[in-house]
Amino acid sequence: MASVSFRDIQKNYGKVKVIHGIDFTISDGEFVVLVGPSGCGKSTLLRMLAGLEDITGGEIVIDGKIVNELESKDRDIAMVFQSYALYPHMTVRENMGFSLRLRKADSKTTEDRVANAARILNLDPLLDRYPRELSGGQRQRVAMGRAIVRDPKVFLFDEPLSNLDAKLRVAMRAEIKALHQRLKTTTVYVTHDQIEAMTMADRIVVMHDGIIEQIGTPLELFDRPGNLFVAQFIGSPSMNVFGGTLHSGAVEALGVRWPLPTSANGAGKAAEGQTVQYGIRPSDLALAGDGVPARVVVVEPTGAETELLLEVGGQQIIMVMHGRTDAQPDDTVHLAVDVAKAHVFDATSGKRLQ
Repeated sequence: MASVSFRDIQKNYGKVKVIHGIDFTISDGEFVVLVGPSGCGKSTLLRMLAGLEDITGGEIVIDGKIVNELESKDRDIAMVFQSYALYPHMTVRENMGFSLRLRKADSKTTEDRVANAARILNLDPLLDRYPRELSGGQRQRVAMGRAIVRDPKVFLFDEPLSNLDAKLRVAMRAEIKALHQRLKTTTVYVTHDQIEAMTMADRIVVMHDGIIEQIGTPLELFDRPGNLFVAQFIGSPSMNVFGGTLHSGAVEALGVRWPLPTSANGAGKAAEGQTVQYGIRPSDLALAGDGVPARVVVVEPTGAETELLLEVGGQQIIMVMHGRTDAQPDDTVHLAVDVAKAHVFDATSGKRLQ
């Protein structure tokens, strides 16, 4: 196991700058997820860590050693790709042991490590099959097994679940997290799926346009997003956000007054009459006898929860409630806001107002 540090990492493709001075450290044994929309630079950062991309500026440090000039094979990392990257003419056993054979490991060591990885991932019955005889989930487990066999200092995962169906993705998320808890190997995982990030990470690094927007635990990012981008990217369905004006301890928006969270009121950062963006998560709204009036547009029951698409002052917002409701389209309902969980952001900079 090892710590990993990025020190002022920059990456240019010609005159185009795609990574703008990334700085953070991953602790020994930590599971860190890089998340962000397509094109934010997360996969480029992972590939630079793996030695598959040149670094334009800065330093990458693994286990206290600067690895900028080291070949990928000498960095003691193992990478699991989105495409599985299995050799079709080799059996599962041969695929998993191939990297050790390249290193000229003796056959006993190779056999023992493959058997151990197969046992961890429940691949024992599949060792003599070929990749074409496996399902997508089984192929991904073989790719993970190949990484485990190498016993690296750092595991790298590049969107490994994106080719799987929804049910299998959920199962594989749990398998990867359980694998990390068992092996305790430092892990860097890239995804554009914030649900994967929330459920798997010790810490999440939210990236956008080649910079880091915020770093924190999943619940820190969910409860205290540092800016509008993080607020709307983390959480599903995404946070309701609408423009308004701060006035007399509330935000006037969409024709009604929205209660101001205590943390944003009187902190010296939000001024009377200031133009702001008000944010409230769908799960922090509730139906009430009085409150903010809203017209029901669509009711979507999912069983344990019900999602309501509502219209307030000409803007659509989403509410998620536990249980079920008798509300029908075009009904008028009233919303109560969980004041402690409301958010206020500066309209210009997008930064959270404390």
